[in-house]
Order: sequence, then C-alpha cells, then structure tokens
Amino acid sequence: MYRPARTILDLDSRFYREVAPADFPQHRLRWRNQRWAERVGLGGLSDAEWIAHFGRFAPLRGSLETPLALAYHGHQFQVYNPQIGDGRGFLFAQLHDDHGRLLDLGTKGSGQTPFSRTGDGRLTLKGGVREIMAASMLEALGVYTSKAFSLIETGEQLYRNDEPSPTRSSVLVRLSHSHVRFGTFQRLAYEGDADGIGKLVDYCIRHFYPAAAGADMAASANGLLRAVVRATAELAASWMAAGFVHGVLNTDNMVVTGESFDYGPWRFLPYSDPSFTAAYFDETGLYAFGRQPSAALWNLSQLAECLTLVSETGPLEGALATFEPEYRAAFRTRMLAMLGLQPAGESADLDLLKALFGWMAATRAPWPQVFFDWFCGAPSEGRAGASPIAALYQAPEFDPVRAALMSHRPERPERLAHEYFTGAAPASLLIEEVEALWAAIAEADDWVPFCRHMQSMDMARTALDLINVKHA
Repeated sequence: MYRPARTILDLDSRFYREVAPADFPQHRLRWRNQRWAERVGLGGLSDAEWIAHFGRFAPLRGSLETPLALAYHGHQFQVYNPQIGDGRGFLFAQLHDDHGRLLDLGTKGSGQTPFSRTGDGRLTLKGGVREIMAASMLEALGVYTSKAFSLIETGEQLYRNDEPSPTRSSVLVRLSHSHVRFGTFQRLAYEGDADGIGKLVDYCIRHFYPAAAGADMAASANGLLRAVVRATAELAASWMAAGFVHGVLNTDNMVVTGESFDYGPWRFLPYSDPSFTAAYFDETGLYAFGRQPSAALWNLSQLAECLTLVSETGPLEGALATFEPEYRAAFRTRMLAMLGLQPAGESADLDLLKALFGWMAATRAPWPQVFFDWFCGAPSEGRAGASPIAALYQAPEFDPVRAALMSHRPERPERLAHEYFTGAAPASLLIEEVEALWAAIAEADDWVPFCRHMQSMDMARTALDLINVKHA
C-alpha cells in the first residue's frame, strides 16, 4: 500500500530550499528496484509513470509538491566547510514502507540548487551504476544502507577530472530512512541557532527514536545522542565485518539513523589490510579501512558539540563514551554473523577473530572467498576443501583458525542448502569487477553483465539472510 508522507514540512525553511528539477533531454530507464518499490507501494507504476516521477519529478500524490534541497554544513576530511548543502540533489518525496517506517526518496544528479556553487548538479552514469552496486552488495551483507531505487540515463555529456570525458549522465533516486546529516546540526550550531537545534532534536526523536525522548530538551538531546552513537557504532562494525571502505566519511555523509549512504570512491577489500584506502585523494589514509571506527567517533564528537547549545557537556560526553563498548559488541556480533556462527563466549569469540585476521593478514587470502568458504564453520569444511584457495587451508598456519572455527556451532546451517553455496566463488564487488562491468556498458552499451552481477548479489542476500543483524 502506498502511504505518502511529508513530515519534513514540520521543519521550516531554515532546513531546506524549494527547488526545481533539471529538464533533461532524454530519459532512459536503466534501473528500477522493483523489490523495494513493492515495499513502499509503488510497484504497480508503469515504466512511463516511473520515468514521469523519477526522471521528470512529477510529484507523488500526497507527498511533497515541490522538491527540497536540504541545508547543511560539514567537516570534509576534518576541515569545516560552511559552503555545502544539497548541490546536486533534493528530497523529492517521503512515504512509509510496509512496516510503517518513514522513508525519504532523495536524488543525486537532479540539477543545480542554491547550494551548487560552481557545480553542474549532474551525476555521471558510471557514478549511478557504482552506487547501485555498492548499495546492493552492502544490503546483501547485512549493512543498514540506503537503497538505490531508480537510475535514469539523461542524455547529456559531462566532463569530470576522474573519468574519461565526455561521459554519460544520469539521475539517481535513493531510498533512505533519513537524510538528516550530522552536518544538518552543524549548520544550525554554526549560526548559533539553538531554537533550530531544538526543533531538529524533536523531529529526530519523533520520527526515528521515540524512546530517546526526555523530560526536557537537554534530556532529549542526550537521549538522541546516545541513540545515534549506538546506531553509528553498529554501522562502523558492519562496514568492518563486510570488508567495506566507504572512502569519504565526512560529517555530511553520516546520518542520524546510522545508515550507510552516498557512495563515491568506495571499495571492498581484496584482502585484510587496515591501511587500505578507497579514495585516491585520501593521501594521509584518514578514512582507511582500519580507521573507520575512529572516524565515526570523531564525527559523533562534532554532533555532540552542536548539541551543547541545548544541553550540558557532561551528559553528552557520557553518551560519546558509550561508543567504544557499543562498537566492540557490535563488531563481535557482526563478524560471527558474517561467518554464520553462534557466539561461544567472549573469550572464544575473540580468539577466533584474532586467529582469523592474523592468518588473513599474513597470507593475503582473498577476503570474500574466505567468508564464503567457511560460512557456518564445520558443515562447510568439505566446501572449503574444494575452494580455489584450498591450498591455503591445508597449510599448517591455518590449523589454529580451523580449530577456532570448529569450536563454534553453526547458526542456521540450513542456509547452506541454498543454491548460492553450490558455486565455487561468492558474489563480490572488487574494483576489477566493477571496472569490467562498467566497461561493457561504456564500450558496447551492454547491460547484461551488470544485470547478471546484480542477480548474483541478490542471491547472496537471500542465502546469507543477514538483514538487520543487531547485537543484544
């Protein structure tokens, strides 16, 4: 059932600007997320209706009448920038899913806004394709992520420094629980707007964290921060368990609901390497794989600083102090989930992870293959013996890892009956695969390899069944 909303209008024009979408010369539907369209009541749209709403941006009935470019600031590589905001996107609509959860439909590449500065407001087709793949792979691996909802090729030629140009253009629509960024609070704090901070705290509690409400604004702000700290710790742990490197963990790329979103120079690890970076411009490794939890905590500290306009510092510092234990607990849970194993006690679990990561770092064993081969532990020993990297498992260096795996009971081993596990290799999204899939599109407009890869990731999603893994 389609259930529209427009709760963002509870906030005022301090939080957004009304904008008009770009008028594109062409509309070729390239991706339609039918599974999520069904969940939000839009599965019955014809392709023509789909293009009308998500290419030309005709309003969805009962939702926003005019797109809204959201206002925010942010730290970019820990340098504060007050000159940002939705420069090539806007909030197009709000609606509820089949569980009653409020969701946003936001755009990327939909044209210039008052926040565009010198940008053209456009998105390359390659950028759109990469975002679809990243979100789909992360969803398969149980990460709480935005969903790529629609991609329409728009017929313009774009010039970019990081892609062969001219290159093709597109407009993406993403489905997210929220687009309230840490940077949304930062903009209000920068302007000394305590009233705006209070309104935003109330909005976030009402729509995302009702249990965080307190007796007064200070208590509510502290309750909200604690909830966001927990959600962000979960997010960081899920990235680490998935072997994912976001690449640009700026405060404007983190939202209060703890969703992963806005995929630019992302990468998945080829092998275990804490220093692995995704962005070529991350010259110091600030957002390297192993530094993602600390980056998340630093960003949370910036959010807490904003909340000092409505709360005392002490309780906010107490909320920040919960990040480390929350992260450790979430990481242990997420790693066991990725291995398909039940907890065996903190000591045994940590022994397993220490042995596994020590061996993976020493051997540079391919990350996706290892987790595929040993999913559910002991019942997969025969599968692992037939793996393309079986020789690594037969070496004596693997013996401590094997023993630790055997000491854990499998979690729902019936999942191994899925056809996904009859293959020799997992669904993966290493950079070489991404570039090969794009090359087929760029050189021959051949979308078949892309579609096949999307099907393999969806098969992984149903086989692993890791959605919404949470620690106790």
